[in-house]
Amino acid sequence: MDIVFLLGRLLFGGFFIISGIRHFQHLEMMAGFAGSKGVPAAKLGVMASGLLIIAGGISILLGLRPFFGVAMITLFLIPVTFWMHNYWDDKDPMTRINNQVNFMKNLALLGAAWMLLAIPRPWSMSLAW
Repeated sequence: MDIVFLLGRLLFGGFFIISGIRHFQHLEMMAGFAGSKGVPAAKLGVMASGLLIIAGGISILLGLRPFFGVAMITLFLIPVTFWMHNYWDDKDPMTRINNQVNFMKNLALLGAAWMLLAIPRPWSMSLAW
């Protein structure tokens, strides 16, 4: 089961690492979207949130201080989920569906991140506790 847990960490942590990298690859587009949602200093916010989830993803992937990795991912997911994907305010049906899917996905990711806190540390096959 150690290898399955490691593979799960690779997938879960990797998701956040790749997503964070995309914050920088698509900075202008994401900042425009964040700005349209009323985020102040949207470009800075996109960069900061990208760094936050890259660090959180690396922490989980490597098992390096995973409590802090989960905290970083939580600090990202809660505001983004409720601010950026507030589907209940959308008038366009396609936008509403898209935001509802992303809202639910983020809640599931948050739940998975919190479940990691129940796993005794140090994690097997990790760099540190």
